[in-house]
Amino acid sequence: MNGFNQHLPAAAINAETSTRTGPKCAGLIGLLLCGLVLAPGCIERTITIKTEPEEATVFLNDQEVGRSPVKVPFTWYGDYDIIIRKKGYQTIQTHHNLRAPWYELPGIDIVTECLIPFTVHDDRLLDTFVMAPQELPDPDTLLEAAAAMRQQALANED
Repeated sequence: MNGFNQHLPAAAINAETSTRTGPKCAGLIGLLLCGLVLAPGCIERTITIKTEPEEATVFLNDQEVGRSPVKVPFTWYGDYDIIIRKKGYQTIQTHHNLRAPWYELPGIDIVTECLIPFTVHDDRLLDTFVMAPQELPDPDTLLEAAAAMRQQALANED
């Protein structure tokens, strides 16, 4: 025993020691719990779409998201309809399936989205979409086809 506690009974020494360390531990545990509650993790999901040539208008699920190259956030994994348009080029209409990574599988996703105290980035980069120039029909051929269609429509009236 040290000189300070020599006149106290053993029960008083133990009670005095435990009350000193108890609030410190409780405060530390409280601080850790507040940290877990106030700094939850999250997932930031983005998809980047590039085209050749650039500056094409990009639509995801019938929503215009910008001109290429474009990086936009997405909410869920699965199929996305993609439409790309640019004057003088053929429109591209396709879809792409975004598969969930392993840390977004059911059960594991609770830990990733709620308990990890930092942000997880899921950045998807699709292959570059190459747009073909739009081929306009020859004006003479177009006029001949229009005249033939007119003749057919007039013949059906009779």
